[in-house]
Amino acid sequence: MDTLKLLCDYFPMAVYTGKCLVFVSEDWRVELTEHKENDFSKQASQSPVIRVRIAKRAINGELIPSYYEDFQIESLGELAEQVEKYVQMAVGRNLKEM
Repeated sequence: MDTLKLLCDYFPMAVYTGKCLVFVSEDWRVELTEHKENDFSKQASQSPVIRVRIAKRAINGELIPSYYEDFQIESLGELAEQVEKYVQMAVGRNLKEM
């Protein structure tokens, strides 16, 4: 969860719930979760996987899963940049406008 806490600085409009980082708007919900590698035979210094899930709100208010992607980028700045770019392309608007 360390990476998600650090990403809070890059995305001040997101809410950290203790288990995920969430962006909510009238039409969309974007959720970032952190997954550690469970294979202990691999290097411990490998960066965690950040899963980005995007759901669109239907007319009846239900959330319909639309997209998800896993990111595993060492540099926190580059990770934040790529996540932001992915979300912008998926929802069609800037994160700050959500």
